Amino acid sequence: MIMLSFDIEEFDVPREKGLNISLQKGVEVSKIGFKKILDILAQNDVKATMFCTSNFVENASPLINRAMVEGHEIASHGVDHWNPKPDDPKISKQRIERIIDREVLGYRQPRMFPVDENLIDQCGYKYNSSLNPAFIPGKYMHLDVPRTAFMKGNVLQIPASVTKTRIPMFWLSLHTFPFHAYKQMAKQILKSDGYFMTYFHPWEFVNHPKEIRKYMLPIVNHNNGTQMCYRLDNLIKFFKNQNENFSTFSKYFFTKSV
Repeated sequence: MIMLSFDIEEFDVPREKGLNISLQKGVEVSKIGFKKILDILAQNDVKATMFCTSNFVENASPLINRAMVEGHEIASHGVDHWNPKPDDPKISKQRIERIIDREVLGYRQPRMFPVDENLIDQCGYKYNSSLNPAFIPGKYMHLDVPRTAFMKGNVLQIPASVTKTRIPMFWLSLHTFPFHAYKQMAKQILKSDGYFMTYFHPWEFVNHPKEIRKYMLPIVNHNNGTQMCYRLDNLIKFFKNQNENFSTFSKYFFTKSV
C-alpha cells in the first residue's frame, strides 16, 4: 500500500534566509505547484491526502474543491505554516471543516514539530502524522519511536516511512538520492512494513525565478520544478508497475480500526 501525502501550505522557504514573503505571495506560489500535483495524480488515477493549512484553504478554495471532487482527502496542517501556535490543531480543524463542509480526520504539525497529543485527541482527530522517525542530526532524531504506524491513546500515529537504518524517505530524499536507489529503498520498505508513506510540498514543483532561488539552499533547489514533476510521475508509475494500491490516510485508518 502506498500513502502519498502533500503538505499544502503557503510557500515560506526563503523566509529562513531573511526574505519576507507575504501570505498572498506564498499562497500564489503554492497554488501553481498544487495544480501540477493534482494534474499528475489525475493522470495516474491516484488518490492522496492533502495536509492543508487553514491559511491556504481560506485563500484557494477552488483548488481545494477540485481536490475533493477528484477524491483526495483534506486533512489539517495547522493555521500558519511559518508561525505555528499551540491551539492551531483546534482552530485549523474548525476553519477547514467550515469551508469544506466535511469532517477533518487527520493532523500533521508544520515541519513535523512536536504537537500536544492530548489536544489532538480532544479535538477529535483520528490520526496524527507529525512524526519523522529518521536519523537526521539537528533535525529529526526520533530513534526511540516505532518506524511504523502505532496507536497512542485513541489516535493512530502514522510516521513518515524510513528504512530500517532510519534513512529518511521524505521529500528531500527524492530530490537528492539517485532515483533508482530511492525506488529500491521504497520497495524494501514496502516488503518489510507493508506500506510506504512519504510527503511533498507544492513549491517543490514550481520553477522558481533566480531572485527567489538565491534565498533557498542548493539542496532544496536540486531537482525542483519540472524535474520534480517528472520524478513524482515516474515514482507513481513505478509503484503501479509493482501492482501496489494507493490509499488515503483515512482509508488506511479505517482499515486498521476494523
